[in-house]
Amino acid sequence: MNNSSLTPLGTLPKDISSHWIPKDSNSSHNASISQCEQVNIPEEIFLTLGIVSLVENILVIIAIVKNQNLHSPMYYFICCLAVADMLVSLSNVIETIVLILMEREILIVRNDILREIDNLIDMMICSSMVSSLSFLGAIAADRYITIFYALRYHTIMTTRRAVIIIVTIWLVSSISSILFIIYSHSSAVIICLISFFFAMLIIMGALYLHMFTLARIHAKKIMTQHKKRTAHQATNMKGAITLTILLGLFLICWSPFFLHLLLIIICPKNPYCLCFTSHFKMFLILIICNSVIDPIIYAFRSQELRKTLKEFISCSW
Repeated sequence: MNNSSLTPLGTLPKDISSHWIPKDSNSSHNASISQCEQVNIPEEIFLTLGIVSLVENILVIIAIVKNQNLHSPMYYFICCLAVADMLVSLSNVIETIVLILMEREILIVRNDILREIDNLIDMMICSSMVSSLSFLGAIAADRYITIFYALRYHTIMTTRRAVIIIVTIWLVSSISSILFIIYSHSSAVIICLISFFFAMLIIMGALYLHMFTLARIHAKKIMTQHKKRTAHQATNMKGAITLTILLGLFLICWSPFFLHLLLIIICPKNPYCLCFTSHFKMFLILIICNSVIDPIIYAFRSQELRKTLKEFISCSW
């Protein structure tokens, strides 16, 4: 949450969430903020981006559900990735509405209720973070199997197995977000989140390296033999490229947040580290932008999904 919920009755929160700052550094954090140049981001920007992201991801989910041609493991994972993006958007919309209402003195919330809202929002952010990385990994594994085990793909990646993977990921992400709130006072929780982030990057990086190495070898063979690439090979590589774009976007938008987590572990009282962590609102804006851009990439890269979205929007009007 981009503002602290541990405040007196009816007052507007000023600091970033207590879950994302070590408890023993709050005073030094506040002192550091006064020495850093702050970027003021209006709450209306958060609200607008959150609503746009919600609408976009809902449209993606509806399109995948409606179109039978999109009922495949990869699109099931993409659908879940859209749900994970929705968690960030929804948490942002809830938080921003509460803050705007409190700022205008329309809403007066008791401190204990505000703390529960803070817990809920941070759980949604944590769950979205873990599930997004997990589903990106699932899509990478799916593309890897498609390329390297093309003839056995439908026996390896069945709908039943895809559902089991999806349920497992949501269970793990939900449990991890609850544990994060319960043990938020412990640095071990943040270390686990950072370790998970780097572990997933290493795994996906290894899969990508193998996939694109094979693609390069195949491309050279095609050029030497003057053959055309088959439609199946082209589709598989297009899916791998789409995933590369999604992962690249995730890294750009989430890396400052994970650097923030790393700094509050490594140097919680260093003035330079505290100055960086004081820009938490900027990191949240980047995370929300990731949720806004992802659906655009799905639609741009998939002709079938784009066609379904156009049909649905035209019928709605």
